[in-house]
Amino acid sequence: MAETRLENVTKVFPPDVRAVDDVSLTVRDREFVVLVGPSGCGKSTALRMIAGLEEPSGGRIFIGEKDVSAVAPKDRDVAMVFQNYALYPHMNVRKNLGFALRMRRAPKAEIAGRVQRAAELLGLTGLLDRKPAELSGGQRQRVAVGRAIVRDPAVFLFDEPLSNLDAKLRAETRIELKKLHRRLEATVIYVTHDQVEAMTLADRVVVMEGGRVQQIGSPLEVYENPANRFVAGFLGSPPMNFLRGELGDEGGQLTFGDGELSLALPAGTDAGLGSCAGSRVDIGVRPERIGLGQGGDVKLRAKVSVVEALGGEQLVYLGVGRQELIARVDAREQVSAGEEVDLSLATENLHFFSASSGERIRSGG
Repeated sequence: MAETRLENVTKVFPPDVRAVDDVSLTVRDREFVVLVGPSGCGKSTALRMIAGLEEPSGGRIFIGEKDVSAVAPKDRDVAMVFQNYALYPHMNVRKNLGFALRMRRAPKAEIAGRVQRAAELLGLTGLLDRKPAELSGGQRQRVAVGRAIVRDPAVFLFDEPLSNLDAKLRAETRIELKKLHRRLEATVIYVTHDQVEAMTLADRVVVMEGGRVQQIGSPLEVYENPANRFVAGFLGSPPMNFLRGELGDEGGQLTFGDGELSLALPAGTDAGLGSCAGSRVDIGVRPERIGLGQGGDVKLRAKVSVVEALGGEQLVYLGVGRQELIARVDAREQVSAGEEVDLSLATENLHFFSASSGERIRSGG
């Protein structure tokens, strides 16, 4: 396996569409890194440049110590698994798995050995004589992964491989991919728009938007300490709540809307907000960090609009002045639409962002 490195990589499509903009990233040997972001953020284009399917407009790409920026895809020692499985319908599973090796004219014994090993890893040994039409969606996806394993590449590239699976099968396949990564000790670069996939699979997450990297870190680090409002709002389901207000000239007091709601921040909270006094600020809090009752050091009064039951927990939609919040609370909490409730927030769970730039000003904890 091998370290993969992007140095100031840019991709511009005619006439002037900057799909990837000055991206630098190092994926360590045997690391599982996930590029995540909304459609059009540049994540798949970045992956295709690593694979050699797109040529960079600028910058360099290294696999190991080799600059592969101008190297043909077949000579990069990578294997890519696509969203559509691209299996040959007239070939059985055994022949699909060994196709790339046959094209390289590898010895028959070597092909048979590698195919058998991949089939055992992926639970395909009983399906080797079936054709793709005789397989379920999950089985086809495993064959596509197996075809990559058989090649024994330096880097595995996955481009939204689970998008065509139903919710239950996606969850099961995520677990299998994580187990497979540990068994193979492989370097994996994985692209998805699904933040749940990113959080559950990755050793590190690379959040992208507008062709640029917004933040890189472990899933927990990025979730708990988002670099900007975009990252805070993109990761999490439901996403982070935001209240937009104006910080008083002296700091320490946030006023929302036309003054219908004023929130006094506890002493010390505004330590990082001094430069924003008199300007608009977003205060963010995760749904699971909002409590019902009087327990926290920041208190709000809210009206319940909708309650969604989710088994062991419930989502409570709340109106605070003209703004809305979502709280994730235990299902045993007695709350119903139309009633007024007290909300409690702990200072260390609050995040502050500049309303103009979106950058984080201060984060609790």
